[in-house]
Amino acid sequence: MARRGALAALVCAGLAGPVFAEALSRHDPAAAVDRINRNSHAVAMRPDAVAPAEGDPLRIRPRMRRAGVPHARWSHRAEARLWTRAALSALGDHAAPLVRMVPEDIETWCPAYPQADGPGRAAFWVGFLSALAKYESTYRPDAVGGGGRWYGLMQILPATAQGYGCRARSGAGLTNGADNLSCALRIMARTVPRDGVVHGYSERFKRKWRGVSADWGPMRSRAKRAEMAAWLRAQSYCQPLSRLRPRPRPEGLVPG
Repeated sequence: MARRGALAALVCAGLAGPVFAEALSRHDPAAAVDRINRNSHAVAMRPDAVAPAEGDPLRIRPRMRRAGVPHARWSHRAEARLWTRAALSALGDHAAPLVRMVPEDIETWCPAYPQADGPGRAAFWVGFLSALAKYESTYRPDAVGGGGRWYGLMQILPATAQGYGCRARSGAGLTNGADNLSCALRIMARTVPRDGVVHGYSERFKRKWRGVSADWGPMRSRAKRAEMAAWLRAQSYCQPLSRLRPRPRPEGLVPG
């Protein structure tokens, strides 16, 4: 009778679930109680189970929110999702060296980057690309500058695209937004690891401009760099986790 009573209590508490149905189908209430107890213990031991905060059983620790698709500055464009996916795809392939390294000046651009995982670092590079595209083309994939020399979102010279082995190697090809971004990341994946910085300038080198600044003019403007960096630091993927962690529920709030 004691086991039957325990079984009823567990059913009322909502802990029995499919185990209860299976046990009843075998007409074995005693086995049902034992199996439910084991199941309840397993659930309690799960690392993602919600646990009360220390010293206060009524306060529940909120789980960290998972990051979604990284916010980019071209989000107002109809092609935004396509461009973001293209950039993420490149960062998982030929531009992966960018994600693996930590530039010396990354604190200026994205304080959370050194401790971020792969997706978090990739998010920064997507955001960085979108911030630079604002000054290169104002997000116009068909933009042509320099008297017909530079093409697309990131204003790439066809000869440069050919030299780096990009998929798009002609002016017409570089007006494809996704291919243009993929090519830009291919170039950055060579120059940023080579120089160890996102931006740099030094009279000690024959090539004075370093990192991304070696190839993209807006990076040579202090005002434009400052504006880009300020926008990036304001994004969730560039802020320390301590600033993103949800606050605990107010004291005295009883869950349920």
